[in-house]
Amino acid sequence: MSIQTKIHDTADLVAQSAAQTIATLIRKKPNAVIGLATGSTPVKTYAELIHLHRENNLSFAKVTTFNLDEYWGLDGDHNQSYRHFMQDLFFNRIDICTWNTHVPNGKAVDPALEGKSFEAQIRASGGVDLWLLGIGHNGHIAFNEPGSTINSRTRQVDLTQTTIEANTRFFQNQDDVPRKAITAGIATILDARQILLLATGSAKANAIKQALQDQPTSQSPASFLQTHANCTFMLDKEAASQIA
Repeated sequence: MSIQTKIHDTADLVAQSAAQTIATLIRKKPNAVIGLATGSTPVKTYAELIHLHRENNLSFAKVTTFNLDEYWGLDGDHNQSYRHFMQDLFFNRIDICTWNTHVPNGKAVDPALEGKSFEAQIRASGGVDLWLLGIGHNGHIAFNEPGSTINSRTRQVDLTQTTIEANTRFFQNQDDVPRKAITAGIATILDARQILLLATGSAKANAIKQALQDQPTSQSPASFLQTHANCTFMLDKEAASQIA
């Protein structure tokens, strides 16, 4: 198995291609189950999907979604929570049913039980048809930091200092950035029938090179995607610049 790569000239074209891939799935299967990511990279893809919804009658009314992760300690009303991110930038702008959108609960009483519940909800939905991913500078997918195993499942994790620093731009200062998160595991992601990873910009080039060309290793969690039967990396030229 190997990862398919599609290289586009610009980040805008990456977003358009990703949105069309998701739209094609929804039109073929209106009750599709889609895994979603947060962060800056997928924002343009969500904007494209909103456009397709408004201008081309793409309906999300029967779609179910699962988000990869949530900061531990933030409830869904916090303006830096991933639930708030998704509602503000995507869910509130399309015709999706709120009860069909699933984001881990960052204020759950028991994080272990929350992880098991999240996994059970995915199974009850019939499994994820397509999971949209980004990639961190250190090769993390979701909040599966280096050291995460291929058999990991939804759980509470400690964030690395590099991830905390990278996310500081979203908070008033670094001390406000949560130190823990609940994240879908690598095995949770690999269970999806299709995986679509987006990366744009030269800052992601080294992580992409390692994910595509190194042997699968826990030091580059994205490299485990090489073991998946249907995984595509959609990249702009800058993110693909180090690929041999």
